[in-house]
Amino acid sequence: MNTETPRVFIAATRQNDGKTTVSLGLLAALQSSYPRIGYIKPVGQRFVRIDEQSIDEDTILMDHVYRLNCPLSEMSPIAVEPDFTRKYLQSSNYEVLVKRIQKAFDRVSWEKEFVLCEGSGHAGVGSVFDLSNARVAKLLHAKVVIVTRGGIGKPIDEVALNMALFEKEGVEVIGVIVNKVTADKFDYITEFARKGLKRKGLELLGVIPHQPILSRPTMESIRDELNAELINNSEQLMNQVDEVIVGAMSVQNAISLLQKGVLLIASADREDMVLAATTTLFEKNGGLAGMILTGKARPNPIVWKVIQRMPFPVILTSQDIYVAASKVHDLIVKTRPNETQKISLIRDIVAKCVDVDRILKAL
Repeated sequence: MNTETPRVFIAATRQNDGKTTVSLGLLAALQSSYPRIGYIKPVGQRFVRIDEQSIDEDTILMDHVYRLNCPLSEMSPIAVEPDFTRKYLQSSNYEVLVKRIQKAFDRVSWEKEFVLCEGSGHAGVGSVFDLSNARVAKLLHAKVVIVTRGGIGKPIDEVALNMALFEKEGVEVIGVIVNKVTADKFDYITEFARKGLKRKGLELLGVIPHQPILSRPTMESIRDELNAELINNSEQLMNQVDEVIVGAMSVQNAISLLQKGVLLIASADREDMVLAATTTLFEKNGGLAGMILTGKARPNPIVWKVIQRMPFPVILTSQDIYVAASKVHDLIVKTRPNETQKISLIRDIVAKCVDVDRILKAL
């Protein structure tokens, strides 16, 4: 396997700590030193089917943004499908999986000056099939940067726990990036996180301020999560949702809550609630972010005509109103290839807040 091309492995203390966000920004920052850069996510857990192959979502994002000129299947060699673990435990094929990862890395690094490797959660994820992030980093001969969430005590405790697994595999952790730090605690956390990490022999490589826009879902991502039907011709599927209102109250109580950026969830037979949403069209700041109609019923013909004239997206799902609301609440917000505003912000803020030169010197 290629051991010459410089590489770094981006890990995290938990899922959804911002590992993909950091990786997306780092790719852009690294390109100033290494124009021909490669990317690989050796083990992926969230994937889509493309040409009968399971490809990790993050790989699709990176390839769309950076045009990496490499087959998607090589950048995403292993997809952990629902029955993957069961099959592995029944008939271990460890050597086959190792060779697949190493062969994919050779292809990804071909004629590249640097390769960014992205893990899948904390250091132990994948241990059940003998390919934890710590083990994969070792297989790739990569040093590690750990991404953790804003704070001092808990994040450093979690970093120490993850370090133990990397050290067991003989993998060097070169530093930590603290993500999602609120503005009022930014200086405080920067100072004391640096001190706390230094006591563990680690460098603080960057502190990234919390950006609310990155945690706000779009109407498109909500539609996809619910597998719902868009029932009007809205061109505003990229509307961001700032707040969710469940229309289980009276219209009189709901009116004051229906503002720009709000997602209204209501039963499809609540004609009064649907008509109330039209009042936001005349507000100075515009209409809702969107509306979800739930249940087995469909709006009657009169209400249907009103919906067709609404500029914001109206989506219909047969699921119960509280099931739909729960799924929206629990939705994991991932940056999508067409979210250009988010991508631009990520690139700018990582370049500003992460010491890329220090990472390169450590490699």
